[in-house]
Amino acid sequence: MNDAMVSRRGFVKGSALAGLGVAVAGGGAFSLFGCSSQGEQQTGASEPTESAEQVFWGHCSVNCEGRCSLQLHVKDDEVVWVESDNTGDDEYGNHQIRACLRGRSIRRWINHPDRLSVPMKRVGKRGEGKFEQISWDEAFDMLAENYTRILDEYGPESIWNHYASGVNASNIGSFLSRFINMNGGCLGRYGSYSSAQISAALPYLYGTRAANSNSDIVNSKLVVMFGENSVETKAGGAGPTYHLEQALEQGGAKVIVIDPRYSDTVATRADQWIPIRPGTDAALVDAVAYVLISEDLVDHDFLAKYCIGYDEDSMPESAKGQNKSYKAYIMGEGADAVAKTPAWAEAITGVAADTITELAREIGTAKPCAIYQGKGPQRQSNGEQTARAICMLPVLTGNVGINGGNTGSDLDGFYFSTFSVPTGDNPVETKIATFTWTDAIDHGTDMTKLANGVRGKNKLEVPIKMIFNYAGNTITNQHSDINRTHEILQDESKCEFIVVWDTFLTDSAKYADLLLPDLMPVEQPNFVSNDYAGNMGFIIMGQPVTSPKFERKTLYSVLSEVADRMGMKDEFTEGRDEQAWLEYCYEEARKKDSELPTFEEMLAQGIYRRKDPDGHHVALKDFRDDPEANPLETPSGKIEIYSEALEEIVATWELAEGDIINPLPVYAPGVEGFDDPLRETYPLQMPGYHYKARAHSSYGCIDVLKQAAPQELWINPVDAESRGIADGETVKVYNDRGTVEILAKVTPRILPGVVSMGQGAWHEADMAGDKVDRGGCINTLTSLRPTPLAKANPQHTNLVEVAKL
Repeated sequence: MNDAMVSRRGFVKGSALAGLGVAVAGGGAFSLFGCSSQGEQQTGASEPTESAEQVFWGHCSVNCEGRCSLQLHVKDDEVVWVESDNTGDDEYGNHQIRACLRGRSIRRWINHPDRLSVPMKRVGKRGEGKFEQISWDEAFDMLAENYTRILDEYGPESIWNHYASGVNASNIGSFLSRFINMNGGCLGRYGSYSSAQISAALPYLYGTRAANSNSDIVNSKLVVMFGENSVETKAGGAGPTYHLEQALEQGGAKVIVIDPRYSDTVATRADQWIPIRPGTDAALVDAVAYVLISEDLVDHDFLAKYCIGYDEDSMPESAKGQNKSYKAYIMGEGADAVAKTPAWAEAITGVAADTITELAREIGTAKPCAIYQGKGPQRQSNGEQTARAICMLPVLTGNVGINGGNTGSDLDGFYFSTFSVPTGDNPVETKIATFTWTDAIDHGTDMTKLANGVRGKNKLEVPIKMIFNYAGNTITNQHSDINRTHEILQDESKCEFIVVWDTFLTDSAKYADLLLPDLMPVEQPNFVSNDYAGNMGFIIMGQPVTSPKFERKTLYSVLSEVADRMGMKDEFTEGRDEQAWLEYCYEEARKKDSELPTFEEMLAQGIYRRKDPDGHHVALKDFRDDPEANPLETPSGKIEIYSEALEEIVATWELAEGDIINPLPVYAPGVEGFDDPLRETYPLQMPGYHYKARAHSSYGCIDVLKQAAPQELWINPVDAESRGIADGETVKVYNDRGTVEILAKVTPRILPGVVSMGQGAWHEADMAGDKVDRGGCINTLTSLRPTPLAKANPQHTNLVEVAKL
């Protein structure tokens, strides 16, 4: 850590060290994290003057799809304790939007002694984390000069506004997009790290990715979840865990979870766990379909009325008479001539044939049946095929577009209002997949439309030369193959300038040329509307809980100063500060939604809730009710089990060996899958999972969360015994991409042949030395090879070996 960051710890008033038992002149030790017990008297010559405690509404704005509310209690300009929402009324369905333990620990983030406090510039190599303090004027000049230089020399396509999700609050991060678009724009991006595969794949089937809200499970008889683990990842009152629990209590549906891990969702919500080899979910679906078809459990009327491609009679003209239908594939009459029986699937999935048959019969006879998938199954090699395949179960059984059913997609919900800072349009039409930005730095001009998914042009004309990164640890920590990414970023002739705003010196921040200390959303005017919210939408609005500490500044104030140096401040600010923008955006929303409270009322109450007038969100209901009046956004207007559009992509795109795109939603073996010859060297499959102690990497430095939920490698006793590994021992996990040292959790809660560690742990490695990560960061071991259709991250498809140290 640099001298400037160390010296600030001597600053007592307003510092976090003051809360760790430091003696204060005129009084005894006090704790910012644990207040003195009632009745404890301070000693000293004079009694300090106590200020009144104030309560400010705020929210946890990290990317867990929750957006839970917080009430922050402030005294003497410090957050002294935090509670969550206590204003809802469950009796009327307007439930409390209560935060999980992550959000409730936000005080330790706000007051953390390692928070960034001053602007700094890099003085060592990228990735070394060596910085020196500079003035804000130097920082403004440095940013303006480099941005202008790169725009002039390379043009706006060389600028990259990095994918980041540490601050999901629409009145904050949008300022950066506004600023960039006013300066000619930047290279565009499509997709995300979380759900690019499912977002890319499902429109070929449904024309959309839509799903029922899982509050609608109250109407289900059976719920089958593929890799869905909301109990750990979305535990707050704004998340699906609340709605799932309420629906199960009221409706009593049976729940089956299919997952390589006996997750907390399985432990607390499921009636049955079906462990499965990672990346083979589509093979399980194929075998379930075989039983459904063989035993006449499919909904023939639904398939005939709403679908294209189930059997020969419903095939498009271009594919008739060629045995290309879904039914032909399943029954062994297609090109591979292999019947997809439960016995066939058992050899692939590890799930017993009898279990598959029983599952199929339950799905086929339960009316209605809700099929959901989490985002884990699609984040695999060839994961787009898996995403579409899982959706075939509700299609085959006619559970689409009805209460108690689902499309097979992940979760959706009720949204009644959207509002954000106006950003304008990006003048640059060229786009790349979000995950492929390292390729665009390393060999951008080699990237093409047909081989790499470039959109808007046939090929990139310039590499990425500058990165804006706001509130994101995705430069390294949340990206793949950190060691290779490190090599690319260290070459300053490739990407010439990186500016990062963050609250900590994260692993990604170590690669900044200019590192700027940010304020948290609760430390500035803030609002957020719900992400996922089931059958109740909401808005949370708050004011800054404390004054800015040290030299931290808001993103908006920094961009305003840079805009001033570039001669566009008036255009950028329109004469508004952050508070004025907050009011402006809200009032614009009220013009479209007159039911919203006034701005003053919203500030006073903090939270506004609204129930879904339809009771529960049901995806494709209008289509189900009247398919002619409400066609889908597919070429045929129907559910396209067989996609001619994908057939054309297969014929024209340049796909690497092992990359599979099929016009049918069927099983496609993946690279580094269970049957890859590489298993002779690296015999264990290693998917990651989203961990309850973090939201991606957010909260990854909070001590109590790390103590409550330590980073561990799950390994089955069978695999541990053969390697001489005992529970709690440190092991090394390795492949050709890197090595991680981590504690072993020996447990039967994971399938033999599979190990797993939670994603998001902070990377801790000597990148000038052995590069061994001792922080438990899974992306030391993941691949930069994108999936074929979405060109997205396959971060759950990894082959590794584990050895005792």
